[in-house]
Amino acid sequence: MRETELLIPASSLEVLKTAVRYGADAVYIGGEMYGLRAKAKNFSKEEMKEGIDFAHAHGKKVFITANIVAHNGDLVGAREYFRELAKMGPDALIISDPGMFMIAKEECPEIDLHISTQANSTNYMTYKFWWNQGATRVVAARELSLAEIAEIRKNIPEEMEIECFVHGAMCISHSGRCLLSNYFTGRNANKGACTHPCRWKYAVMEESRPGEYLPVYENERGTYIFNSKDLNMVEHIPEIIEAGIDSLKIEGRMKTALYVATVARTYRKAIDDYKISKETYLANMDYYHSEISKCTYRQFTTGFYFGRTDENSQIYTSNTYEKEYTYIGIVQDVNKEGHILLEQKNKFSVGETLEVMIPSGENVSLPVLAIYDEEGNPQESAPHPKQMIWVDLGQKIEVGYLLRRKED
Repeated sequence: MRETELLIPASSLEVLKTAVRYGADAVYIGGEMYGLRAKAKNFSKEEMKEGIDFAHAHGKKVFITANIVAHNGDLVGAREYFRELAKMGPDALIISDPGMFMIAKEECPEIDLHISTQANSTNYMTYKFWWNQGATRVVAARELSLAEIAEIRKNIPEEMEIECFVHGAMCISHSGRCLLSNYFTGRNANKGACTHPCRWKYAVMEESRPGEYLPVYENERGTYIFNSKDLNMVEHIPEIIEAGIDSLKIEGRMKTALYVATVARTYRKAIDDYKISKETYLANMDYYHSEISKCTYRQFTTGFYFGRTDENSQIYTSNTYEKEYTYIGIVQDVNKEGHILLEQKNKFSVGETLEVMIPSGENVSLPVLAIYDEEGNPQESAPHPKQMIWVDLGQKIEVGYLLRRKED
């Protein structure tokens, strides 16, 4: 069996540390330039260096995205950017543009180069091409089936790695190379500024009747004609590993720490259970289903892995997420009384029950006995996001553990 890597996204230094604590083998992040999530918080150079050092101290890897489709005006700055990255020591750069790839080879010869899904790699000859150029890994196009990926595996060098998305949002356009956002708003999806027009509700207007909007129906159920369900392959870990996929990638570089912790921990357990035995993996399927539904999602699909998508891969009635749990915060410190320090993310009150996510897989429900501000003054609730508060849950909780609350 090939080594299996769990690759988790991070939008910030806090989320990177959460990903590492909750089961990631590697984390992918974006700097302030040249990545495809310009609206994400992204990492400053100082945060990037701290994140890389933190991950390496825990035996984990960090990959940095630089996967825009570059224009002439991007190239000079990219060269300087890659020189700075070379000093930080990331484990790989994720690139799609051949010009950016050439610059990275020149400026970062000691850093592995991975080919982004944006490069639309759909056949084994393309993989061989990138291998011959010096890439060590290709991220498969999302339109490939498991059968096609297994065929690629048989026809490329044994040392070459295949990375595939296994969970998260799906893009309506081929491997995410979308023109709709640029056309409608002037914001270029291929340079990181996508406005997600695939999630919008559309209508038709007849030329001689301006202002009269006629609804567009995919069918009688609704009008969100481009709105894909989210990918979820936690039920199919055996098929993924047996196809020869090296890295299982989670989408979500704009998601919260709650999302990252929930998905990372669930897939970590699924992979580890399958390595013990297929029977162990199957015996815990209810746990995977239960946990994966505790983060935001748009209903689930297996994408293209078992053949072409059909009408059941779309959501027609709404573009909103399902949400069962609310993110409360991450433990920042513990005082001598056992109270925990939180930067509060959402409102909660004394008397409510919070759930502590243990990285090993357990969940512990504890009542909120008391809340104090930073000066030690008691308060009945924590209504202000980002307020630093001390919370008494009746027992000590380790720094870095994440708290959430089940919604009614």
